[in-house]
Amino acid sequence: MNKLKVLRYQIWAILWTVVILVLCNMKMPASDGPGFFFEGFDKLVHLGFFFILTIFLLYGKINHQHNYSFRTLTIFKIILVTAALGAGIELLQWKVFTYRSAEWWDFTCDMAGVFMGIFSYILLHKSNYNEKTD
Repeated sequence: MNKLKVLRYQIWAILWTVVILVLCNMKMPASDGPGFFFEGFDKLVHLGFFFILTIFLLYGKINHQHNYSFRTLTIFKIILVTAALGAGIELLQWKVFTYRSAEWWDFTCDMAGVFMGIFSYILLHKSNYNEKTD
């Protein structure tokens, strides 16, 4: 029962993960141009998806522990979980949803989004900590 209690704090991250899985594996309309809106738009979407996912994961952790403190282990776990999700999406696109292309650059952008989210959190944590000590 304790695991379910912890999961309720991550409901937004879980729902966002489902959205990511659906959108990254659905068949897209054929386009004759370089990308959906511009060349590299797909990479920007991957970065944004995983930035938001990281923010949701950190938000759930903050709500669970009722403070902004963080441990390095928490950050490491978030990196592992999001890396597994990103790699899993690329494997699904390679083997199951073959109408999508699996690319290492997509995974790289996923992880860039994760590190941007973690950096933002650490930066905000530091500024929040500094406000309390002044």
